[in-house]
Amino acid sequence: MRKLKAGKPYPLGATFDGQGTNFALFSAHASKVELCLFDATTEQELERIELCEYTDEVWHVYLPDVKPGCLYGYRVHGPYEPHSGHRFNPAKLLLDPYAKQLSRSFTWSNKHFGYDPQSRQQDLIIDLRDNSDVMPKCVVSETIKGLGNHIQIADHDTIIYEAHVKGFTQNHPHIDAEMRGTFKALGQPEAIQYFKDLGVTSVELLPVQGFFDESFLREKGLKNYWGYNSIAFFAPEPRYCHQNQLVEFQQMVENFHQAGLQVILDVVYNHTAEGNHLGPTYCFKGIDNLSYYRLEQEDKRFYINHSGCGNTLNLNHPRVLQLVMDSLRYWVDVMGVDGFRFDLAPILGRKDYQGNDSFYQHASFFAALRQDPTLANVKLIAEPWDIGHGGYQLGHFPSGWLEWNDRFRDSVRRFWRGDDGMIPELARRLHGSADIFEHHGRRPYASVNMVTSHDGYTLHDLVTYEKRHNHANGEENRDGHNHNYSRNYGAEGETDDSEIIQLRQQQKRNILATLFLSQGTPMLLAGDEVNHSQWGNNNAYCQDNEMTWLNWHCLTDTGSANCDADQQQLQFVQKLIQLRKLHPLLNRLNYQHGLQVSAKTGLQDLSWFNCHGEPMTEDNWHNKALKCFAMMLAETEAFEPDSTQDGVQDDALLIIFNAHKHTSRFQLPKLPGRWTRIINTAEPEHSLACMLTAATQQSIDTALIDIAAYSCSVLTYSQYDTQELNL
Repeated sequence: MRKLKAGKPYPLGATFDGQGTNFALFSAHASKVELCLFDATTEQELERIELCEYTDEVWHVYLPDVKPGCLYGYRVHGPYEPHSGHRFNPAKLLLDPYAKQLSRSFTWSNKHFGYDPQSRQQDLIIDLRDNSDVMPKCVVSETIKGLGNHIQIADHDTIIYEAHVKGFTQNHPHIDAEMRGTFKALGQPEAIQYFKDLGVTSVELLPVQGFFDESFLREKGLKNYWGYNSIAFFAPEPRYCHQNQLVEFQQMVENFHQAGLQVILDVVYNHTAEGNHLGPTYCFKGIDNLSYYRLEQEDKRFYINHSGCGNTLNLNHPRVLQLVMDSLRYWVDVMGVDGFRFDLAPILGRKDYQGNDSFYQHASFFAALRQDPTLANVKLIAEPWDIGHGGYQLGHFPSGWLEWNDRFRDSVRRFWRGDDGMIPELARRLHGSADIFEHHGRRPYASVNMVTSHDGYTLHDLVTYEKRHNHANGEENRDGHNHNYSRNYGAEGETDDSEIIQLRQQQKRNILATLFLSQGTPMLLAGDEVNHSQWGNNNAYCQDNEMTWLNWHCLTDTGSANCDADQQQLQFVQKLIQLRKLHPLLNRLNYQHGLQVSAKTGLQDLSWFNCHGEPMTEDNWHNKALKCFAMMLAETEAFEPDSTQDGVQDDALLIIFNAHKHTSRFQLPKLPGRWTRIINTAEPEHSLACMLTAATQQSIDTALIDIAAYSCSVLTYSQYDTQELNL
C-alpha cells in the first residue's frame, strides 16, 4: 500500500520538493480524478491513485516517494454530455496542463477520440478504448533554478529575426549532424555568431511549447511543422530536444544572453490541439471542457471558433487565465526568455458581455499582464487579428505592446511591384504608421514592420512567383493566401534569363532597404538574407523537409553562382542593419511631423520631395501614376539625443524611391552643403560612399542625379562637410 498525504491545491501541476511530489489538478465539474503512474522505460501503467482531496475546485495528493523522472497522466471521471458541454471519459489518458516535460513526441491514433469515430451520431457516443499506449506521458521534473538574467534591449533599438528551431539548423554544415534541428543546435557558437554578424538583436522562435500533429496531416504523411497546435503550455516540444529537454532549452537561452541576444517565443494561447467537437481528447476536453473552452450558448456541444482551428481557449475563466499567466511567468522566470509574440492575439482580449463578444483593450488578460512584476517588463508583440467578428485590431492593443503591421507589408509589396497610387500609403508606413499607432503615448516602434514572415512567400519567392504552388500540401493548391502582391518579372519560377534574375535581385534589395530604412521595428524572416526559397509554396506549415530548411548555399558552395548571390544579399542586409544602428535619424523615439525646424540648416525634421527637389504638392500626392518620391529626415535641436547608442550625426538623410520602369532624374534639394550617396540598390556590388558633390555651392544647387528604374538610393547631407562612411 502506497503512503498518501493530502497535499496542497497550490501550486498546480506536479511539484517535487526534494523528497516527494505534490500533484494538483483543477477541474470544477469532475466527479473523480485518478492519477496514473507509468514505468519510465516501458511506459506500462503501474498504478492508479484516486485524488480524494478537493479544495477550491482543485484535486490534489502528495506522494512522498515519487521522484523526478516518474511518468504520469490523469483519468478524469464525470458526465459525458456534449450538449451540456461535458466530455469526461476516463478511458482516455490526459496530459497535465502544467506538465513541465513530455516523455516523447506525439503518436497519432484514432483512439485519441473521446467519442466513437465509427458512430453515425459522431461525438455523441462515448469511445471506451484506452489510449494510454499511444499517448505521451507527463514527466515529473526537478525544480530547476531559473536563469535569473535577461537581456534588456530597448524597443526602439530592437531588430527581430523570425526563425524556426529546426529549419535554421537542420542543414547547417558547421553544426554536428546528430544535434541539428534541436535547441542544443540553435545554441551552438556557429548559430550564435551568425546572428551577431548579421546584426539582429532578438530572435523570435516559432512555437516551441509542446504541440501535436493534426490527424488529417498524419494521414497524408505530413506534419505540423510550424507548431501552431499547442497542447502543453509549459513543456518544450520533444522533437526539438537532443537529450535533456529543460537543460538544453535553458542552455540555449543562456548562450543567447551571453552574446547579448534576446529570445522571443511565438506562443499560442488562443486555441489548443483538441480541435472542434469532432477533434481528439488529449487534455483540456477531458479535464473540464466547460471551463477551458468557449462554447456556443445555444448548444454547448459546439465550440466558438475565433481561431479558425476548431476551438477558442476561454481566458474569461479565472483558472484558464491563471494557466496562461503561470505559463508565461514560467518561461520568463525559469526558462529565461525575454518576450513573447502572441498568435491571433485579439482572442486574448475578447469578452462576452451581454452577447457582445468583442475585443477590449482593458480585458482581464491585458490588465493581468500590466500589473504583473515579471511580465510587465518583457517584450509583448501581438499578431493583431483573428477570424472572429471585429477580429482586425491593428493599432488597438494597449500601450507598451508592439504589433505586426500587415499594412506595412502590403504597401511595400505593392509599391515595388509597380502598383499605381501607392505613394501616400507607402509614405505613411515609412513614417512609422502614425495614422495607426500615434495615440495614448504610443511610439513608432509599436509598428513591427515586416514584408515577409513564416506565413506566406519568402522574399525570394515574392519576386519569383505570381501564383501559389502549394500542391505538396495535399489540398489541391486551394490553401494559402490568394492576394500576395507578388510579381515574377517575366517567368514563373526559377529561370536562366540573366535580365530577369538581375531585376529580381534588385527588387529584393529595394524591399530590404525599405524595411530597414522605415521608422518602426524591423522584422526579418530567417533565410531572406540568403535567398531562401520554398519553391512557391506560400503556406508551408506542414512541410518539414528541404522546402523549409534553410539551404545555406553561402556557407558551402563557395565560388558558385548561388553562393555569390547569397553572399551579396547577406552582406547587403548586414550593411543595412549597421546603417540603421549608426544613423539615429532612422530610428526615432517619437513621431515627427515637420513641425520642428533646425536653427542650423533650416530643415524640417520630416519632409517629402518630388523629383524636382521641391516639396510634394497635393497634386503630387494624388497623382496615381507617380512612382518616384523622396523622404528627408533632418536633425533638429528637438531630436532625442538619448534615443540610440552613439552614431553618425547627419544633418539630414534623403531616401529616394523609384518604382518606375525607367530611370528618373532627381533634383537634389537646393541646399548649401555636401551630399553623399551611401546606398544604391541598382548597383550589384552595393557600393557605399559614392560622392555626389561639386566644387562650388552653385553646382550643388543644380545637381541632378539618376535614380535607376526600380531602385532606392540613400544620401546623407552635411551643411559643411561629411565624413566618409566606413562600413
